[in-house]
Amino acid sequence: MKLIYLIFTLLLILSTTILHSQKRDGDEMKSSINKIILNDIDGKSVKLADYKGKVLLIVNVASYCGYTKQYAGLEQIYKEYKDKGFEILAFPCNQFGEQEPGTNEEIKNFCSSKFDVSFKLFDKIDVNGKDKSPLYSILTDNEVTGKADIKWNFEKFLIDKDGNVVARYSSKVEPTGKELISAIEKELVE
Repeated sequence: MKLIYLIFTLLLILSTTILHSQKRDGDEMKSSINKIILNDIDGKSVKLADYKGKVLLIVNVASYCGYTKQYAGLEQIYKEYKDKGFEILAFPCNQFGEQEPGTNEEIKNFCSSKFDVSFKLFDKIDVNGKDKSPLYSILTDNEVTGKADIKWNFEKFLIDKDGNVVARYSSKVEPTGKELISAIEKELVE
């Protein structure tokens, strides 16, 4: 009986390792964000490939949303994990109840004055529809998280060190919640 248990355990480990290595085959995967270039909130061009080797949390944000308080939790986890290879990329969006009406400068000032945000803020984008950002085309249609539009502000996507989407979290998932923290920590040790 112990031999059967040992064989089963070894097969399980082997199959997990094979699936894990297939998931991380690099830039050819549809879930890779490495080829995307976007502008940050100051208008500077940013290649997402420059983040290769870091674990990312990508979030669509808004200043006047019931979830806006999540900025505090995002800043908390950013400060805790940034020196371990973790980055947060925040993308303001005005598509949900027009809750992000400000200019980039107003958004930047709001985030700084209200939440002391130090993680990377980007130019305001569309996350759904005909003007959807190429980044969100990948995030919302890939092998890992499936195909589904963004439902509201503060949806989160976890990206591995190779630039591949590994998980999607609804707005209700708190940045400091166990589910998200465990996933971030797991990716950081990969």
